[in-house]
Amino acid sequence: MNHAMICPMGNESTPLKLDLGCGTKKRPGFLGVDSRQFEGVDFVVDLRQPWPWRDGTVEEAFCSHVVEHLTAPERIHFINELYRVLQPGASATIVVPNWASALAYGDLTHQWPPVSTDWFYYLGKAWRTQHAPHNDFYTCDFSVQYRYAMHEHFRSAPPGDQQFACTFYIDAAPEITAELKKL
Repeated sequence: MNHAMICPMGNESTPLKLDLGCGTKKRPGFLGVDSRQFEGVDFVVDLRQPWPWRDGTVEEAFCSHVVEHLTAPERIHFINELYRVLQPGASATIVVPNWASALAYGDLTHQWPPVSTDWFYYLGKAWRTQHAPHNDFYTCDFSVQYRYAMHEHFRSAPPGDQQFACTFYIDAAPEITAELKKL
């Protein structure tokens, strides 16, 4: 399939907002991108391959429960392509099952390893330079802030109790939401 014929390439005057792997739940105001033609999908794109959008043409991206379906090399490709297509200063939200939740293991199409918060450190160039100089597969440079989506039992607990629960209890935080900003 020739994606150039079906996907808007984007440019500086018409930046894009992409919901990557939207399935049947595309975010309002976003272009729906998925590997399958579900209702609401605007563009069928295999995100494991080179992406069809031009460098720096995406102003915002959202991706929920997709990254965990990718192998380790595919995750690196995904994040490098995301970095490439985002405008400088643009943001992306990535939601994944927390490795310490049954949500990470129940779907057998999830790839190993499950996603942990430590992965997000690798998305910053300065951190990689200092802590993982051997890891030169990444070309991205993001600042990242993440938070846990707490189980309803812990949502109103004090922050210290929430941190304790995340450290010692399985399923205390079923999801991780990361906010990435292109540096």
